Amino acid sequence: MVSNNIDTSECSKQRGTTSRCGGMDFTTYFHLHNSHIYRIIDTKRQLFYMKTKILSSLESFPYFTIEGVKQLLGDDSLAAGTIQTALYRWMKAEQIIQLKKGVYMTRRFFELHRANADFAPMISAILIPQSYLSLEFVLQRNAILTEVTFPVTAVTLKQTRVFENKLGTFTYRNIKAGLYQGFQFSDYMGIPIAQATVAKALFDFLYLRPWKGSKRLGDYDLGEDLRLNLEDFLENDRVEFETYIEISKSIKMERILKNLRKTVWRL
Repeated sequence: MVSNNIDTSECSKQRGTTSRCGGMDFTTYFHLHNSHIYRIIDTKRQLFYMKTKILSSLESFPYFTIEGVKQLLGDDSLAAGTIQTALYRWMKAEQIIQLKKGVYMTRRFFELHRANADFAPMISAILIPQSYLSLEFVLQRNAILTEVTFPVTAVTLKQTRVFENKLGTFTYRNIKAGLYQGFQFSDYMGIPIAQATVAKALFDFLYLRPWKGSKRLGDYDLGEDLRLNLEDFLENDRVEFETYIEISKSIKMERILKNLRKTVWRL
């Protein structure tokens, strides 16, 4: 960068001479100085264009990334720093919401769709596509779990983790590959959403729950203790639930099934 301490008035007096300004001839200094100004102007022009044109184009998408912005701009030469600057300004102005690192949603899209029942499941699928909704979230939606819970819960083959953003808390529990089944797909805004059946959600809930006193499972009413409304559990759902227990080969789950048969289903 050219030093601001150069006496440009002195340099202007010496145009056409071979004298030097701050260690360089006037022509070189003049071009360097102006090119710096042009870069600033060009960056401001790009940021203005991105705000007025690109941001409005992104409002119809459920989410977008930096690469997506580049594609909309159609300019591979655009510096990543310029896009990062734009994203920072949009977030500061609350025009976009960061879902996770590198993934964003426009506030306009959020305001238009947040009341839809599939909005939160869609966010869960965006955060970790290789996952399915299950556990408390599905049980509560099916009136099986009477205790109010707030996080959106899902199961994945990836590591257990939690995402917290301005849209809520999204938790993901790891499960082994052999039990990664028992879900169905739906679609919202072009995003595929996988959701466990009620039987699989109940299995996941009990299977992934820590049981310090698993040997004493037969000593109390498990359904009442966990506030589970299982009296109206359909026979087909019970059969499906038992199938997953057989697949799991889990002694703990066999004890849980015995408890539920005795205290809830009276089988």
